[in-house]
Amino acid sequence: MRNIAGRILIVLGALLLAASLTLLGYNQWQNQQAEAASRALLEQMQPHLTDSVQQPPPAQNEMPTVTLDGQTYVGVLSIPALALELPVMENWSYPGLKIAPCRFYGTVAQNNLVVMAHNYRKHFGNINQLLVGDAVSFTDANGHTTHYTVAEKDVLNPYAVTEATAGDYDLTLFTCTYGGRSRVTVYCNRA
Repeated sequence: MRNIAGRILIVLGALLLAASLTLLGYNQWQNQQAEAASRALLEQMQPHLTDSVQQPPPAQNEMPTVTLDGQTYVGVLSIPALALELPVMENWSYPGLKIAPCRFYGTVAQNNLVVMAHNYRKHFGNINQLLVGDAVSFTDANGHTTHYTVAEKDVLNPYAVTEATAGDYDLTLFTCTYGGRSRVTVYCNRA
């Protein structure tokens, strides 16, 4: 009887290990897909960002947009300390987050832009490594660039929407931790 129980535990352990490796592989595949999508979108966006630099700044409650492959984008977020340059979708959605970071709230002109992304390594997976004073910039779809510096970092509970959208910060970046138990949040002010 003991021998049978031992064999069952070994088989269960092997199945759990196989399931873990499968999940790890799937997560790595999703990360690579997101990185490839962002890179392709950046290439498509570049002509729009440089050709339209003569456009006047948008009104306070709106952001200029560019539509590529059926998705609407508001600009490009650059985080040199993490070697990231990412397109930002106009509005967030779960399918959109698999492609690129998304605007969650606000505008550049109102100094309350909030951008969210998955914790993919080539999206916001490493924003917890940013240091106070690190540079961040956002180039809108008209080619206007706004420069920011990291002012503060925090880890919030997953339902702390008010803390992410309210406050005296000009730009807020956030992502979930692995497992979704909290939100890594980076607050930035104009440089």
